[in-house]
Amino acid sequence: MVMNENRRFRDSIYEQLARIGKAVASPKRLELLDLLVQGPRTVEALAEETGMTVANASRHLQLLRSARLVEAGKEGLYVRYRLADESVGAFLRGMRTLADKRLAEIDQIVRQFLKDHEDLEPVDLDTLLERLSEGAVIVLDVRPQEEYRAGHIPGAISIPLKELEGRLDELPRDREVVAYCRGHYCILAIEAVEVLRTRGFSARYLEDGVLDWRLRGLDVAVGETPL
Repeated sequence: MVMNENRRFRDSIYEQLARIGKAVASPKRLELLDLLVQGPRTVEALAEETGMTVANASRHLQLLRSARLVEAGKEGLYVRYRLADESVGAFLRGMRTLADKRLAEIDQIVRQFLKDHEDLEPVDLDTLLERLSEGAVIVLDVRPQEEYRAGHIPGAISIPLKELEGRLDELPRDREVVAYCRGHYCILAIEAVEVLRTRGFSARYLEDGVLDWRLRGLDVAVGETPL
C-alpha cells in the first residue's frame, strides 16, 4: 500500500515537471521566451520578431501559458504577454548554460557565424564593470526602445541599431563604446560594433544581456534615461 502511494506521488510529480519540458520543446517557444526576457510584448510584435503568423505565435504562447511560464493581459484590442516571474528567465539562462557546456554543435554554430567577425573583440561583465568604475567606457543599448524602457543597464545610451548610423554624433569619440543587446545569441551588438568601427569609433560588444546583469544581482534601470 505504501509502495503504491509512493509510486503515485513520484509519477504525479514527474508528470508536472514534464509539463515544463513539453512547453520548451520547441525552437520557436524558446525564442519567444528569450524575447519576453527583454520585456512584455504583444502577440503581434512577437509574431513579427519571430517570423511567425499571429495565429501561430498565439498558439505557441498559449502552450507556454498553460505551463505557467508566461502570463497575458488584455490591453485594448491587444493581448500583451510577459514572463510569469524572474525564475523563468533564470531557468532559460540555466538551460542555455547547460547547452553551451554539453552540446558541441552550439559552439560549432557560433564559431561558424563569428568567423567573419574575428576582428571584433567581446567584453565580459566583469571587464565591463571594471571599465565602468574607471569611467572609461560608454555603454550603448542597441535593442528596440520598448526593450530598453522595460529594463536596461544603468547609464546606458539607447540607440536602436536601425537608427545608429543617423545618430553617431550623439556618441563621444574620446571613450570606448561597449554595445549590448539581448545576450549570447543576439547579433545586434555585433552589427552595431561593425558600424561604429567603420566610422572611426573604438568599440566592442558585451557578450551578456540584461538578464545576465540582473542575475548577477546588479541593478537594472527601467524607463527612459537621459543622455
